[in-house]
Amino acid sequence: MQKLIILLMAMVSMVCTVQSQNSNNMEKEPEKLAVLWTSGDPEVFDKMVFMYTYNAKKQGWFDEVAFIIWGPSSKLLAETPKFQENIKQMMEIGIKVEACVVCARMYEVDDDLRELGVDVKGMGTPLSDYLKDGWRTLSL
Repeated sequence: MQKLIILLMAMVSMVCTVQSQNSNNMEKEPEKLAVLWTSGDPEVFDKMVFMYTYNAKKQGWFDEVAFIIWGPSSKLLAETPKFQENIKQMMEIGIKVEACVVCARMYEVDDDLRELGVDVKGMGTPLSDYLKDGWRTLSL
């Protein structure tokens, strides 16, 4: 009888362990994407960067999407109304849009980007944090 009780307790323990492992497996980490846009080429933004970034969030390919404007892309964005509308669309669906303040100041467009609602700031630390935190990164 004592052996039967010990066997039953062991079986209950195993079932509880398996259930606990299964529920832990269901709690997956959110998929995160950081897109670093550095190109001053309008076709790169129009034909790839916007389409992929926008759909990565809208289609649910990634749970969190950050879009970083760095270098000549800041000037291109400030000069292109169509791209400004695209950036607004990205923000409307929950994409976090940030820009390097040093680059934006070099091109004298930091205020223009802020008016669009872009978070213009030092980006060295935030980009490093994305990388350290395991975000998938795409640089164009």
